[in-house]
Amino acid sequence: MTVTEAIELLVRLIATPSLSGEESGTADILAAELSARGVAVRRHHNNIYALSQGFDASKPTLMLNSHQDTVKPSPAYTRNPFEPTIEDGRIYGLGSNDAGASLVSLVATFCNNYDTTTRPYNLLLALTAEEENMGERGMRSFLPHLQEESIKVDMVLVGEPTSMQAATAERGLVVLDCTAHGKSGHAARNEGENAIYKAMCDIEQLRNFRFERTSEQLGDIKISVTQISAGTQHNIVPDECRFVADVRTTDAYSNEEVVALLQSALECDVVPRSTRVRASAISLAHPLVKAAQAIGRTTFVSPTTSDRAIMQGLAALKMGVGESSRSHTADEYVLISEIEEGIVLYDKLLDKLKDTI
Repeated sequence: MTVTEAIELLVRLIATPSLSGEESGTADILAAELSARGVAVRRHHNNIYALSQGFDASKPTLMLNSHQDTVKPSPAYTRNPFEPTIEDGRIYGLGSNDAGASLVSLVATFCNNYDTTTRPYNLLLALTAEEENMGERGMRSFLPHLQEESIKVDMVLVGEPTSMQAATAERGLVVLDCTAHGKSGHAARNEGENAIYKAMCDIEQLRNFRFERTSEQLGDIKISVTQISAGTQHNIVPDECRFVADVRTTDAYSNEEVVALLQSALECDVVPRSTRVRASAISLAHPLVKAAQAIGRTTFVSPTTSDRAIMQGLAALKMGVGESSRSHTADEYVLISEIEEGIVLYDKLLDKLKDTI
């Protein structure tokens, strides 16, 4: 697959709406494209995947993964988000940068390295769904499906916009809904038990809370109180005060451990909205990281989350085409030169992996 053909594929994908959970159209396009190139395509829901030719279960398997789905277009768009346009070396359209450019670059890389008979590893191309909402029919169901099919994944290259630098880690996220309880009374008589004061004590606890363990790559867990609400009118002592804490977790603790420790430290009710967005990190000594460094890629900690959060137990490196700052923005675009660079660098990475694995 040439760069021109990869761009043509991206244009067709942009023109086919694929909001999370609605990727059937792009899944059809990708399945047809791969089949036309002689690739044996498999499908699980809207997840399209394929094994490299000469797949050998005795060798380790590298999964090349990116996602088809997009967020909803911003109301600030000045262009039709589903009408791909090419201007001044840029491809405009929803999903062009996040993560269509990485996806088509990985498709090209897989097609151009389809025969892995003489390589010390297999390739698994996985073009998955529902990444943006971490839905149940995306990576959450795809990984168990691979297990059912007896396909073992040993390492993952995640295509997300990182300027083709190597993100070795990303933080997890737990949002806590906290409720402090008091007793209402008349403010003039100083009656009751003020729930705001109770919340203030717990907020101060969170502000100063320190976890014993520190992640080698991600550092300390970060806690920020971001919202607070209480009271019905000025002369009533509030019997309830609600606040929200944003907790950026690391691989030093599981999300469940973080929640349990904070629940035991606070007097208020602490309820997590979800523990699904987990921190992840790959060892800097892993062959995939070594291969990325060998082709001049800089390692860093990503501020954004991805399907890596679901890949617990798998060594995953995030490295993709485009700029993270363009993701989820109006008039999203990617540079044609970035796609060209992405295909070249992905190919170099696979070659170096032969030496480091």
